Amino acid sequence: MRDKIAFYFATSGHSGVDRAMHNLIPAVARRGYAVDLLHVRKHGPHFEEPPAGVRIIDLGASHVYNSLPAVVRYLRQENPVVMLSDKDRVNRTAFFARLLARVPTRLVFSSGTTLSIELAHRGFLDRTIQRWSFRHLYRRVSNVIVTSEGVKTDMADYTGLPLQHIEVVPSPVVPSELFSAALPKPGHPWFQEGEPPVVLAVGELARRKDFPTLIRAFAEVRKRQRCRLVILGRGRDREKLLALAGELDVAEDVALPGFEPGPYPYMAHAAVFAFTSLWEGLGFVIIEALAVGTPVVATDCPSGPREILQDGTYGRLVPVGDVNAVSAGIEKALTERPRREFLQQAAWPYEIENSTSAYLKAMGLGERPPADLG
Repeated sequence: MRDKIAFYFATSGHSGVDRAMHNLIPAVARRGYAVDLLHVRKHGPHFEEPPAGVRIIDLGASHVYNSLPAVVRYLRQENPVVMLSDKDRVNRTAFFARLLARVPTRLVFSSGTTLSIELAHRGFLDRTIQRWSFRHLYRRVSNVIVTSEGVKTDMADYTGLPLQHIEVVPSPVVPSELFSAALPKPGHPWFQEGEPPVVLAVGELARRKDFPTLIRAFAEVRKRQRCRLVILGRGRDREKLLALAGELDVAEDVALPGFEPGPYPYMAHAAVFAFTSLWEGLGFVIIEALAVGTPVVATDCPSGPREILQDGTYGRLVPVGDVNAVSAGIEKALTERPRREFLQQAAWPYEIENSTSAYLKAMGLGERPPADLG
């Protein structure tokens, strides 16, 4: 009988966790493990069709807490060797489900955000519950997987969870074929031959991404050289960002075309990739831009960019919220073009198969080569 691995998530459907699990779950199945994805209705990750070797189990609940009885039944019936979950609400439910099921399934929790900053924007009750959960429940599972050293240190400092109980595992962000792919130009007219260079950003149009700083920095660069700014993503701040571009007299050179499910062609044909987040758990888009060989300018926010760029070796790190530093970084990146192969070195740890091996090791499972499941 094959070892069975359960994945238990309740995501937004378009988060970094969703993207990572879309890559990790099929990759684990290709290694020959029996894989079950426990599905909470109205939540992700969503697959149009179950990946080969993956069974999607509808828990019959539309809320995480309501799914507890179904998770208990699942654990008793299937007794997977390990169950991986993410986000504190899901992790707590997984903990109590195993307690009630009385099975030996190993629990591995995952958390991908800089906890102290994330919880600073939550209410008192939510902060109190999560700190208690991390301090008392997380130490009673096999281990906790995080996306970066910065997240690990912050989690230990903020919750009292021992450092040795937290393991940094690179997220499965990019497929190996992306490193050698010849990507076509996107259909957007600004990426065609003879047009000015494009500065690209990708992310939700919300406070955490701090796109106002990027637009202000772009306006400074635009005073000195012809260029354009494209921000891919959707969110509540769209009209505010367009209004800011108008105030700064750069509206004709700023485009917000919306969410793009396949941003790689945009990244490959941009002159510079800009990342201005106030905080992150990692920064998937930085990795994707490096994988296609595009220079990166990123804020040195907690946590992720400094680790991905290896202290600035593979891209420019600038202070958070510093318009002058962001504009100077973009200007320099527009005039320098490092070799594609050099930039790609920073992205290789986040290649899907490399990351899958690291995940399996963190979950206490053996290394297996990928198999063709048809």
